Amino acid sequence: MGAKGKVKKLKNEIASEELGEDNLTTPLSKSKGNATQHIHQLQRLQEKDPEFYQFLKEHDKELLEFDDEDIDENVETDMGDEETQEDKDEETDTHDVKFLAKTAKKEEKSSKNVITSAMVDSWCNSIQENGKVGAIRSLLKAFRIACHYGDDDDENDSSTKFSVMSSSVFNKVMLSVLNEMDGILRGLLKLPPSGGKKEMIVDLMNTKQWKKYNHLVKSYFGNSLHVLNQMTDTEMISFTLRRLRYSTIFLAAFPSFLRKYIKVAFHFWGTGGGALPVVSFLFIRDLCVRLGSDCIDECFKGMYKTYVMSCKSVNATKLQHIQFLGNCVTELIGVDLPAAYQHAFVFIRQLAMILQEALTMKTKEAFRKVYEWKYMNCLELWTGAICSYSSEADFIPLAYPLTQIISGVARLVPTAEYLPLRLRCARMLNRIAASTSTFIPVSMLLLDMLEMKELNRPLTGRLDKAVDLRTVLKVRKATLKTREFQEPCVFSVVEELTEHLAQWSYSVAFFELSFIPLVRLRNFCKSTKIERFRREMRQLIRQIEANSEFTNKKRLSVSFLPNDPAATSFLEDEKKSGTSPLSQYAATLRQRAQQRNISLRESSVIVGEHSSVFGNKIPENDDDDTRDEEGAAVFSSSWLPGSDSKTKHPRDKKEKKKKKIPKELPKDTAFDEDVVEDLILSSDEDGSASDTSSAGEDVKAEPVPQKLKSKKRKPSAKLPKKETQFHTKKSKKRKRAN
Repeated sequence: MGAKGKVKKLKNEIASEELGEDNLTTPLSKSKGNATQHIHQLQRLQEKDPEFYQFLKEHDKELLEFDDEDIDENVETDMGDEETQEDKDEETDTHDVKFLAKTAKKEEKSSKNVITSAMVDSWCNSIQENGKVGAIRSLLKAFRIACHYGDDDDENDSSTKFSVMSSSVFNKVMLSVLNEMDGILRGLLKLPPSGGKKEMIVDLMNTKQWKKYNHLVKSYFGNSLHVLNQMTDTEMISFTLRRLRYSTIFLAAFPSFLRKYIKVAFHFWGTGGGALPVVSFLFIRDLCVRLGSDCIDECFKGMYKTYVMSCKSVNATKLQHIQFLGNCVTELIGVDLPAAYQHAFVFIRQLAMILQEALTMKTKEAFRKVYEWKYMNCLELWTGAICSYSSEADFIPLAYPLTQIISGVARLVPTAEYLPLRLRCARMLNRIAASTSTFIPVSMLLLDMLEMKELNRPLTGRLDKAVDLRTVLKVRKATLKTREFQEPCVFSVVEELTEHLAQWSYSVAFFELSFIPLVRLRNFCKSTKIERFRREMRQLIRQIEANSEFTNKKRLSVSFLPNDPAATSFLEDEKKSGTSPLSQYAATLRQRAQQRNISLRESSVIVGEHSSVFGNKIPENDDDDTRDEEGAAVFSSSWLPGSDSKTKHPRDKKEKKKKKIPKELPKDTAFDEDVVEDLILSSDEDGSASDTSSAGEDVKAEPVPQKLKSKKRKPSAKLPKKETQFHTKKSKKRKRAN
């Protein structure tokens, strides 16, 4: 503001005091008192702004020569009822001056509520150097404002000391609190710097420290939960959950927060992209490890429910994500096997009841409940769990009922259309047999598939690409007669049959076990009219015969009976080295199947299968090196939750449809206005423009071009020049042709 503006403002303030409505009815003594106040104001002005005071002295001496005697003693005027037009104008000016003064006071008051970067730095320094509780409270208040920025409740809350911050300060507050608050709270409550179990918090709740500082812990978790429900960026959510993971032990004191955090984490685990599912699972697993029985039952139920809801459909892109979710469930089961057994028994029993209903009712609706992706993926889940914990006495009893269910599902509707589903069942049975070292008659199921008449008829028709048997449960009848289906189907049967026989290729009874499959394979070679299938079967037959000779030579040198316990150690050294013909042939077929799957796999994969196999890779102590990581790149996108406070997070990913509006529209296009208008309207699903603008006053909208402000226009009848030239050339060619 220039010197002239300051003079004008000072005069207006004096005029507002002299000419206001209140002064028209006040006594003379009060008016003189006001004049004395103005003199004091001018004296303070000389001390604060000497340059401006010197300017007034040179250019406006009358304003500085203000005295009590200047007040007219006849201010108590004999004004009658009738007022002149000049008096009315003067009164209107007085109201305007008062309004401007109030607005200036509001602006001055709001400027005091601004959180600056220097304030955040001073709080952090006070906490690090002196551990001041007041600085911790101020930092948590700033964190609350950052998490609730733009909420309607906070906009009208005038009791808050701070209410405004810039995007850079927002980033600094979020990073400072998320990185340091766990150590700060542990220091206040005199806890170890990391780790801990539920019992430690239970004992702490009876101490004075907890009663004194538990509100800080509650504020930290409550505001973090709120911002998790508002954020849409997966990197920000991942960083927030990763930092909160170190403080999960405190949730033992807040059961309501614990349930809400479990629900949010499961949502991100099932629907998130990038690294978010992995981070969410580690958060859930840490809760189960730290808190034990307080949340492990709820986590088992919630994880299984989320898994079922996430695997309703399968395609090449989603296949590996479902495998990742199944591996997560298997890993969580290992946290508490006795408790997991109780839940697994209930869930497997539910699958058995659904199958029993289909066998008794024999209706299409009952069959559909079994022959759907949810049911089959649940079988895959428990197959993987049993294979992972086959050596555990607490979990192995579930292998037999699950095997019975899978066998019943494979034979429920024995038609050729469900060949892919039966192949999945055979694969699951082979996995259970290999992990438990139990004989399961899988060969009969596979050989029945080979003898179906649909696979022995000549090929008719053709498809654009090969059928991916991993992503289908049923095929149409027209597809059964195509090479793109029959070839992978027969090859898969050969691979699974080889896997089954290779498991017992070191058994003393291999010759008797392989006799019937060998006979039926020879019959298939005679009946099939496709040379490729005949060649594949002949090669398998040769490997089976070679393995029979391999075991028979060793049998001649043994003296024990088949039921002797010593039979279990038959060819034990050869089994460790994998020297049997069928074992080597099975390894070759695995490589072929892997190459076939790679050629069918799409590039857009959410979470890879290999990156999601945990096993023993997760350390028991969760105090890894990532504890001190810096998240400067996470919150650097100038994101403020106030602008998105009413949008839903990754549950609705419709925000990706929004396009940036160009500043200028090309002159050559005739229908650009309508195209841009459609893009704007597509965002109405997330929220109206008024909702977004009311979320926070600091979020400034970009100016919309003049063309975009108009409503939908009718398409122009005139075509661009290039298009008209093209049409004229085309019409000339038609005339010549005619």
